[in-house]
Amino acid sequence: MTLHAHLRDARARLVAAGIPAVEAALDAELLARHALGWDRVTLVAQLPDPAPAGFAESYPALVDRRAAREPLAYIRGIQEFWGRDFGVGPGVLIPRPETELIIEEALAWARDRPGDGRVRVLDIGAGSGCLAITLALELPGASVTATDVSDVALSAARANAERLGATVGFHPGAYLASSAGPFDLIVSNPPYVAAPAHADLAPEVRDHEPVTALVAGAAGLDVIREVVRRAAPVLAPVGLLLIEIGYDQADAVTGIVADTAGLRLLRIGEDLQGIPRVAVIAPA
Repeated sequence: MTLHAHLRDARARLVAAGIPAVEAALDAELLARHALGWDRVTLVAQLPDPAPAGFAESYPALVDRRAAREPLAYIRGIQEFWGRDFGVGPGVLIPRPETELIIEEALAWARDRPGDGRVRVLDIGAGSGCLAITLALELPGASVTATDVSDVALSAARANAERLGATVGFHPGAYLASSAGPFDLIVSNPPYVAAPAHADLAPEVRDHEPVTALVAGAAGLDVIREVVRRAAPVLAPVGLLLIEIGYDQADAVTGIVADTAGLRLLRIGEDLQGIPRVAVIAPA
C-alpha cells in the first residue's frame, strides 16, 4: 500500500469513531509523521510511494489509540503552546490555545510596567508548566514560581523546563504552597468545569485528562474563588492577577472579585471565539 492509502484508511477509521472529518484528516497525518519521524514536506512528497518498512505495523496501532479517543497529544507525547513543544502524558492537563490569552495579557502588562523587569511571578496549578515556563522565557529577569498538587504534573513541568531552558521553581501543594509573596504577577488556569458537566465533555477530555485539573465543585467555581481569596493579600500594589475561567462564568467571577477585599476586576478578556476567558484583576 502507498502512504496515501494508509492515511486514507486511517481518516475513514477516525471518522467512523466519531471524530469530525477535518480533525480526522489532520490527526491521520500527524500520527503518520509521528510514526515516521518526518516533517510535513517529506510526508507529502512521499505520499504516492509505498509505505516504508514497519509502517504498516506501527501506524495502525497509533490510529487505534486515536480511534479509542485517546488525545492526540498523549499519543504523540507533545502539545504546542506559544510556539514551543511541551511534553504531556496521562495525568497532565493538555495545554489549550485559549490559555495563551493569559500570556498575551501578561506580556502586555509587563511592557507597560515601569521598572527593571525583575518581576516576581506565581503560577497556581502549573500542570505541564506551559504558563510558568513561557513567562520565564518571555520575561528575562523574572523570578518564576509554580505550584501544583499533582506529583505527575510537577514531574512533567520540571522536565519541560529543563528541556526548554527555563528557570522555574516548582513546589508541590495547593495554591501558594510554600511560596511567599508579594508577587507582581499571579497567573492560574485552574479547574473550572462544573461537576455535573464533566460527563458531557468530549471523550478525549472526560475519559483521559485528570479530573482534578478539570472539575471544581458543583458550579466549577470552587478553585477560582480560592485562588482569588489567597491571591489578594500577596499581590503587589501594582501587580496583576490573571485567571482563566469557563465560558459561562463571567458574571459569577465578577461577583467573586467584587466580594474580595483588596481586588478589583479590570476586565474579562475574550478568546478568539469571543468567549469571556481571562479575568484581569488588579489591587483595589
